Amino acid sequence: ERIELLEAVRQIKPTVLLGTSTVHNGFTREIVEAMSAGVQRPIVFPISNPTSRIEAMPADVIAWSRGKALVAVGIPVEPVQYDGVTYEIGQANNALVYPGLGLGAIVSGASKVTAAMLLAAAEAVAGQVDVGAPGAPLLPPIENLRASSATVAVAVAKAAVADGVATVRSENWVQAVQDAMWQPTYPENA
Repeated sequence: ERIELLEAVRQIKPTVLLGTSTVHNGFTREIVEAMSAGVQRPIVFPISNPTSRIEAMPADVIAWSRGKALVAVGIPVEPVQYDGVTYEIGQANNALVYPGLGLGAIVSGASKVTAAMLLAAAEAVAGQVDVGAPGAPLLPPIENLRASSATVAVAVAKAAVADGVATVRSENWVQAVQDAMWQPTYPENA
């Protein structure tokens, strides 16, 4: 027997709705309203892309939840205005994790990537934003990817040491990461 998403939301009362179905408009007003009725701050991530396949547009999710939903999407979008608040919508993109994860593993000489290193990467991304303010983004902006990746790399390198998989030690992981990052500059004499 098949249960529709709306009925599942009504019965299960989930706190998170993660869209990877590529079903455009798969998250309807009724679904978001039902979720919002049972959850103080529902998390709604319609991350399918391109735009023609997104489950719901962030402006709709914000409006349907009366500004309660925490929203991130898989496409770049403009901020959403709702009830006098500007909502910065984060772009859920693996580019927020992988460059820093790889760099941290390389700089620390990690023999493998551990679960603790993955958790450190996720926490480093999350730690770059303050979600306490109304409308605050859940993720750092893609435009700050270089600095964000460095922050993630430092956290990953420290986790590699703590997990005993690092073959390199450093007194200053911030400097070690900066030294290892490619600098897109030309020499003065060029």
